[in-house]
Amino acid sequence: MNPLPITVNGVEISAAAIAAEMSHHPAPSPDIARYSATLALIAKELLLQEAARLEITDADEDDRIGALFEREVPIPEPDETQCQAFFAANQTHIRSGDLFEVSHILCAAPPDDAEARAEARARAENAIAQLDDRAGNFAELAARLSDCPSKEAGGGLGQIGLGQTVPEFEQALAGMREGETSRQPVESRFGFHVIQMHRKTAGQPLAYELARDRIASYLREQGQRHAVSQYLSRLTGRADIQGIDLLGVDSPLAQQTT
Repeated sequence: MNPLPITVNGVEISAAAIAAEMSHHPAPSPDIARYSATLALIAKELLLQEAARLEITDADEDDRIGALFEREVPIPEPDETQCQAFFAANQTHIRSGDLFEVSHILCAAPPDDAEARAEARARAENAIAQLDDRAGNFAELAARLSDCPSKEAGGGLGQIGLGQTVPEFEQALAGMREGETSRQPVESRFGFHVIQMHRKTAGQPLAYELARDRIASYLREQGQRHAVSQYLSRLTGRADIQGIDLLGVDSPLAQQTT
């Protein structure tokens, strides 16, 4: 027995569209990914229908949704009192970013070439196997094996902070100790890295004047999320949505646009 079609005010969300959307919603199981993808497509359809009703006619769908939000969803600007209150409540967590002095060996491979990726992983594993007990020959190996321009400096990247490298590289740095060298290749979209951690410098508490813009940006983003959630909940509440259990108006549907 085929499941009922999922419709939003009579417009069907196709199974093919849901399957394509699932790649953007990594989850512990296919069922959870499918549900999240379906919610995202329902939210998008609701917003596009509302944009059409309000005669917002930008050619690009994302532009139409953006114009709809700009017109219909005012974003509150955090004031000084709110920023100071947030700082007082979270002062111990508001710090400058950690800094890392690191070197690496990069075995590069395109992200969509499985054969090249396998070869790059093998090269990185081979580099790790060639490291001596204290990784004292790391710079020599980097100069000989790395595909990164940093090979000219023995793989040295100098001092870097969070946000300057890809997430997978940063995650590896966060878990390493000073003097440690990765014993498994670290995969990123660039290929496979062998990382040597020289020094870690912990972030320091920030004065309010230095943190104020960051706090305001965070509060503004939170305000935007809340405003969009409320707006989408109103659209959901008056829509005719069939073929899926939304768990009430306060469903995770509102989270799919933020």
